[in-house]
Amino acid sequence: MNFRITAALSGLCALPLSLPTVAADTEMRVPMQEGSATTFYVQASLGSLQNMDFMVDTGSGYTTINEETLAGLQAAEQAVYRRDLVGVLADGSEIRVPVYRLSSLKIGDCRLNDIEAAVFPGKTRQILGLSALKQVGTFTFSFDPPQLVLNRCPQTDLLAAELEP
Repeated sequence: MNFRITAALSGLCALPLSLPTVAADTEMRVPMQEGSATTFYVQASLGSLQNMDFMVDTGSGYTTINEETLAGLQAAEQAVYRRDLVGVLADGSEIRVPVYRLSSLKIGDCRLNDIEAAVFPGKTRQILGLSALKQVGTFTFSFDPPQLVLNRCPQTDLLAAELEP
């Protein structure tokens, strides 16, 4: 299985104003911060870890995390090894990386469960790729204003609170 790491994005998420009836699939607007070289970042959290920057990369087949983040998730029992894969980097070189199933990824108030992420060595930047974004069905990347619109959030914190007894 190959994946390509090329471009990027990032931000926080705002809830829609119509709060009385929240559907199971909710559109979420996540502001992005522009980095250098026309890269964009969103704030997101994995499992019980604190928010961290993820470069949004619609050309990456996998969400990627670094070994430091993996160690935190493993300590909390929120990462399970799945397999190794050979990845093709933007410069054409190949690297063998482990893939883990992560318990959850929260982007703003949008919570995605059972995310597959490739783990890169050291403290490399985290990448929000298609292995996570595919859970929202369709998404829109906007430059003006810089935001990521997640069209079908499978679960939001607001919805989870409404469903609790």
